[in-house]
Amino acid sequence: MPVPLVAMVAGAAVLYAAYSLLRLRTFRASTYDLVIFDQAVRSYSGFGAPVAMVKGVHNGFGPDFSVLGDHFSPILALLAPLYRIHDGPGTLLVAQAALFAAAIVPIWRYARRRLGTRAAYCAAGAYALSWPIAEALAFDFHEVAFVPLLSALLVERHDAGRRGQALLAAAALLLVKEDMGLLLAGFGLYLLTRRGDRRLGAGLLAAGTVATWVASRVLIPAFGGDGDYYWAYGSLGDDLPDAVLHVLTHPWDAVITLGTPVAKLWTMALLVLPLLLLPLRSPITLTAVPLLAERMLASDFSNWWEPKYHYNAFLIAVLVIAAVDGAARLRPLWDRLPPLWERARPGWARGRVRLPAAGALLVATAVTVPFFAFSDLVDPAFLRRDERARAAAEAVAEVPDGVVVESANRLGPALSSRARVLLWDERPRGAPWVVADVERHTFPFGSLDEQRRRVETLVESGYREVFRSGGYVVLHRPDR
Repeated sequence: MPVPLVAMVAGAAVLYAAYSLLRLRTFRASTYDLVIFDQAVRSYSGFGAPVAMVKGVHNGFGPDFSVLGDHFSPILALLAPLYRIHDGPGTLLVAQAALFAAAIVPIWRYARRRLGTRAAYCAAGAYALSWPIAEALAFDFHEVAFVPLLSALLVERHDAGRRGQALLAAAALLLVKEDMGLLLAGFGLYLLTRRGDRRLGAGLLAAGTVATWVASRVLIPAFGGDGDYYWAYGSLGDDLPDAVLHVLTHPWDAVITLGTPVAKLWTMALLVLPLLLLPLRSPITLTAVPLLAERMLASDFSNWWEPKYHYNAFLIAVLVIAAVDGAARLRPLWDRLPPLWERARPGWARGRVRLPAAGALLVATAVTVPFFAFSDLVDPAFLRRDERARAAAEAVAEVPDGVVVESANRLGPALSSRARVLLWDERPRGAPWVVADVERHTFPFGSLDEQRRRVETLVESGYREVFRSGGYVVLHRPDR
């Protein structure tokens, strides 16, 4: 690889890792979902099933619950050997940083073939600074870490004529999450627009659809989960057949659902506006449509359609590649500009739309940076522990190694590598140690008053307060 490309990938990985580890150190990371993945991968590293006690207990599945019953993500087992080097949530954050940064390479390769080398660096930079990546990093770690790289490889390897390698990337995507078959189905839709690829496109469309159904309705229940747990389409029907029938007979209801609430339209606009609407010029964008529709047709789980969280990172690599393709498709229009306009353009730009278009992508993406998670990096308060974070560090230090502890959401990651962490919630779990927060509202409580009442109830039931500072309370019950 060219040295500048290596430097870009390394720089992005360092930036992503530093941002994530700073969040961990300053107690901005959360038990939900970082500790869930940490417990699962630690179980894999011990050659066991990916059990996440924190997820199973809080959601009523039991302490031996396998995360494969929540989301079908067996690819997480690939991270298990890293826990032999360093056992803790930080390992996942660094691995995610490296995986996100690695997607720069196939994006750069695709853009270089279509627009040239300098434009390729601009397109890769637009991905590296994109808000979906920033927001995914701000929500700790998720299986989405694998998707930008694999989805970019899927499109880029097929474009390079390496169908076998593209199909390997497609197969790996199916191991990332139960709905990744929708991404394959979308790629199949794109191939249906290309003469010579239509048979493969039809196969991927069918295979992706079937794979999503099998993972959601067969594999997840087989691992102890509930196939209807994430059913979020109550406005369209009570189950999938009911919803499909409703959409076929009342298509306008689906259109209304796509834009209700208006936050859905805002998120969809944010996905293409920083890319100068160029993805709308490319059929590659069809790849993202089924996965996007899965979220925007939902009437529950409002986090699915908001700009924050990690969901948009599933789409960003494909959309950047689509933007590159869109810019390349506009080149003939630019070349047909009237001669007078052509002569008015700077000499370096005459006859070329490639670099200016890619450069504009980079500039437009950079403009969004202050409005999303990466803006934290220029805030001095983000870079150091404040008084409350120091109190949090003191609170978790009171908890001995190897014990079961109910922890407030923001403190669990600091305990997960040396204790068996449960989420401190509304229901008594009987753990001998509890680390509570009585100063700021925290998930999953409905209010701060509920948190304070919970602490009072614990004290009344026999727990003894052993620490209180900065709004954190550590409770211990010796007989547990």
